[in-house]
Amino acid sequence: MCSECRQHPCHPRCPNAPDPPTACFCVWCGEPIVVGETYRKLDGEEYHEECIKEAAEEIIMEMSTEIIAEEPYDDYDY
Repeated sequence: MCSECRQHPCHPRCPNAPDPPTACFCVWCGEPIVVGETYRKLDGEEYHEECIKEAAEEIIMEMSTEIIAEEPYDDYDY
């Protein structure tokens, strides 16, 4: 029995509890995404919800292609 939480095994919030198992790692911050945690998958890569919210603009810029605009074609029917 744990001296802190008085349970066996320890309550998940107990400081003596073992770390939850890792399901995968966040591509953005590199920290583990643990079993039971909500996360996002974008283009086959996993992100913490907080990471994808905070870094959405940077992630989109990294995943997109920069293109230089050219003169429009005269053949377009508007």
